[in-house]
Amino acid sequence: MDLKLTDRRVIITGGSSGIGRASALAFAAEGARVGIVSRDEIGMARTLELASEAGHSLHSAVADVTDETAVADALKHLVDELGGLDTLVHCAAVSGPVGRSLGDVSADEIRQTIDVNVVGAFIVAKAGLAHLEAATDATFVMIASDSAFVASPDMVVYNASKAAIVHMARSLAVEWERAGIRVNTVSPSIVDTPMSRADLGIGEKGFVGVDYPVLTADDVARAVLYLSSTASRGVNGHSLLMDFGYSARSSFPA
Repeated sequence: MDLKLTDRRVIITGGSSGIGRASALAFAAEGARVGIVSRDEIGMARTLELASEAGHSLHSAVADVTDETAVADALKHLVDELGGLDTLVHCAAVSGPVGRSLGDVSADEIRQTIDVNVVGAFIVAKAGLAHLEAATDATFVMIASDSAFVASPDMVVYNASKAAIVHMARSLAVEWERAGIRVNTVSPSIVDTPMSRADLGIGEKGFVGVDYPVLTADDVARAVLYLSSTASRGVNGHSLLMDFGYSARSSFPA
């Protein structure tokens, strides 16, 4: 299927690694004009290097998603470089405290996680709105998680933050519909990224030999591209759940 992404102007937060990097490379391979944002300059440089090796050129800007001024400046810079904005993809996030029950988590850790995962998403959305309003068939895609729908143990802050992202997208889909902007989320289960490897104590070999299914960042990137394209023009306010059918299973013993 030709998603008709040639010359689509795309900005991706969290483009320094994982799903953000995979999405940037996938868009570029489809002929889109791509800019990435991250606080990780070294990681962004590697993304640009990988794109160059594949024959593509990306633009980049440094910003922490919790810094409203920096995000607004970064998006404006990239919009100027790209000549506009058709698709905004928000991937930047942190895991927060993992492997600890709520009683062992400090209020500062809770605030830090919510600040990045939730407040950061609002900051990115707010900064992107005026640019998206100027486009035709504009789309905003955020990366949520299956943890928004099922409770991963000892990750209560992360779970709650991703549930917030899902409902934020639904709310924005309704609010921005009059501006012609579609808003959706992708909610994957475990994805083989540096963040999930660190969370689960997986080494450099990756998820080899584990007894549960694992997505690749490229798997998720393909979903992002679909939701960003006119092929999904009837999809709005939706969360594309990529959990291998886990949440569909009944606990009925049969």
